Amino acid sequence: MNDVAMTDAKTESKPRRKLLQRLVKHGVRALNDFQGRHSPIGIPPIFPEPRVFPFTVPLEDAWQSIRSELDEVLKRREDVPSFHQISPDQARISKGDNWKTYTFYVMGHRVDDNCASSPETAALLDRLPGLQNAFFSILAPRYHIPAHCGPSRALLRAHLGLKVPQDRDNCWIRVHGQYHHWQEGRVVVLDDTYEHEVRNDTDEERVVLFLDFDRPMDLPGRIVDGLLLRAMGATAFVRDPLRNLEAWRAGRPQRTPHDG
Repeated sequence: MNDVAMTDAKTESKPRRKLLQRLVKHGVRALNDFQGRHSPIGIPPIFPEPRVFPFTVPLEDAWQSIRSELDEVLKRREDVPSFHQISPDQARISKGDNWKTYTFYVMGHRVDDNCASSPETAALLDRLPGLQNAFFSILAPRYHIPAHCGPSRALLRAHLGLKVPQDRDNCWIRVHGQYHHWQEGRVVVLDDTYEHEVRNDTDEERVVLFLDFDRPMDLPGRIVDGLLLRAMGATAFVRDPLRNLEAWRAGRPQRTPHDG
């Protein structure tokens, strides 16, 4: 193909790409609207009373045990990958070593090695209904996660505060205009399909136990969400993190909770 033909093909493909992007955007919006109508718990950006979700109670009750296992992980902080090293789709919002993740679950797939190194945390997660993703989310001092939106209302997100800077006022998540400052031992539940961003404008790191779990839905909503999550599981969005976790685990020393 000559240069003129290649230029014409590229020019012709741009409108097609834009059309596809618009169709995808409209499709996601329509799906989120459907999910909102079939969510019996509503669609607030941040849930005002997280204890309406029963699993939050045992997590809060056991937070100090989880924190102890986190402290062991942080002793080998250099072995913990950055978020984008595991999930390349996060490269826009995860830069350098500023956002590290120690992963226990990826879209329902259990990461057995990491669970074995944090057995009390893993035992709590194994009992959590509808759990899809779980990891220690380790945010460096002075780091800003820019505004972005999650892909689907099929899931809700929870953070259990584990290590929160003393200057809590300058460490926050904003979800659709609402601000939340983490507290150690407390859970916040939010809808990440709303625009949200995170700032840690302190000199200390912030760590939460980060969870995605199935949104409670009526029967039509559960059917649609089940199909959607199965479809997501077949995409690179899920396959890449699982493959990268395997490669990361193969390249690092294996440790047990009793290692020095």
